[in-house]
Amino acid sequence: MKNNLELPKDGLAGLKENFASDAASGFIVFLLALPLSLGIAKASEFPPIMGLLTAIIGGIIVSLFSGSRLTIKGPAAGLIVIVAGSVAEFGGGEQGWHLALGAMVVAGLVQILFGVFKLGKMMDFFPLSAVQGMLVAIGLIIVGKQIPVFLDVNPILAKGKEPLELFASIPEFIANLDPKATLIGTISLIIMMGWPYIKNPIIKKVPAPLVVLAIAIPAELWLNFQTTEPKYALVQIGNLLDNIKINASFDGFAQTGIFIKFVIMLAIVGTLESLLTVKAMDMLDPFKRKSNANKDLIAIGIGNTLAAFLGGLPMISEVARSSANIANGAKTRWANFFHGFFILAFLLLAARFIELIPNTALAAMLITVGIKLSHPKVFIHTFEKGKEQLLIFLVTIFFTLLVDLLAGIGAGIVTEILVNLFNGKPLKAIFSAPTEVSFTEDAYLIEISDAAVFSNYLGIKRKLEALPAGFQVTIDLSRTHLVDHSVMENLEQFKVEYEQNGGSVALIGLESHESLSGHKAAAMKRKKD
Repeated sequence: MKNNLELPKDGLAGLKENFASDAASGFIVFLLALPLSLGIAKASEFPPIMGLLTAIIGGIIVSLFSGSRLTIKGPAAGLIVIVAGSVAEFGGGEQGWHLALGAMVVAGLVQILFGVFKLGKMMDFFPLSAVQGMLVAIGLIIVGKQIPVFLDVNPILAKGKEPLELFASIPEFIANLDPKATLIGTISLIIMMGWPYIKNPIIKKVPAPLVVLAIAIPAELWLNFQTTEPKYALVQIGNLLDNIKINASFDGFAQTGIFIKFVIMLAIVGTLESLLTVKAMDMLDPFKRKSNANKDLIAIGIGNTLAAFLGGLPMISEVARSSANIANGAKTRWANFFHGFFILAFLLLAARFIELIPNTALAAMLITVGIKLSHPKVFIHTFEKGKEQLLIFLVTIFFTLLVDLLAGIGAGIVTEILVNLFNGKPLKAIFSAPTEVSFTEDAYLIEISDAAVFSNYLGIKRKLEALPAGFQVTIDLSRTHLVDHSVMENLEQFKVEYEQNGGSVALIGLESHESLSGHKAAAMKRKKD
């Protein structure tokens, strides 16, 4: 069914028409983004002020030509693992930061090329359970890296430790915790974790990070952190104007393997997270507008290239801030602009207040993000989709924790291919599926043969996207040996989107298949004769 709401205007006309709602939402998102951007930068081994620089560029500049109307651009917790890893592998400290920035500049240029060559559809190549496993592993790594900060232990105790080593060192961290700083962190964590359970609609509108700062900063002043605690207990940001210069160095290209690895990881994972967010926000948009994913990738790539040159973190379309933006009544891309504008204004006029924030409070915010990403219910939901999906999910987590994100997602893809072969996918169908399109009267028939799986879905998707709106579409899967979970999810999503534009979609031909679990989008395998 088509949306009957009158669409908000875009451009300067949209600014005039929706000024009040977009400015109000942008202000609320600014309150949410300020502490999170600081915490993400610090966790990424970047100067904290550079998290704010990225949010400013993502808001004030990227919003002007982005392809999605309601997403908020800024630093993301999901990239902490890659960014911190790049700094460490390039030597750590200030040198590692400068060299990592060089790889980030190139990754930004790669993202621009992704958009230019219309590769926004690439997200459909990755099996959904592997993507979910990657996100869970990122969540676990965030928690592991933030525990020593949360306990305010000397950073030397955690320096150079891999994720599994950090978890193994928790008893040592607890033995060396700072009681006063940990108390503030604990209160902050309770607020962050408990805020979603508050029922009062008025109180619920106040961002939890703002409540944390409203309590943590006075508590820090009362406990006199500035004279009784080490420097690492408080955020140190410095002056914005002093820090804005060309900070990227391309000397890291001499370490070719490391340089290329992080260009690939930053470009692919950043792009994947952005595309997933854009897709999710389109579903939440009350006006049901469709984003231009490729245009948005170009905008983010430009923002990332500029931010990296100046020393900032890579940005994505960030899901929590984008969701808050929609929930608070944003209408157009100007809400993202205002969020960046308010951060810039606060940084120029009230920077000294930022340096009163205890790092344990920021750690509590990031631990909350990590817990949400790696919550036990994610494991349960994955198991409900099928045992084979849980296997792919767990393999991705294991190799991500053991090696890195690139190895993790690669292991997940290989596992899915092997699982699909085991379940009857013909070898010739790994990357292609014969797909015939025929038209009679007012109906389209799509017949898919051999197998419909994640690795050949891009070809199927091209045929589906070429269909004009408003027709009866039947997708016949009777000649397939296997339809995997990722394709079942994608076909259901296609059905929803096509029917929103006045058409109808029917999936047929699965009567001779058996479901690999009770989930509505479970993989479907042909029954043995």
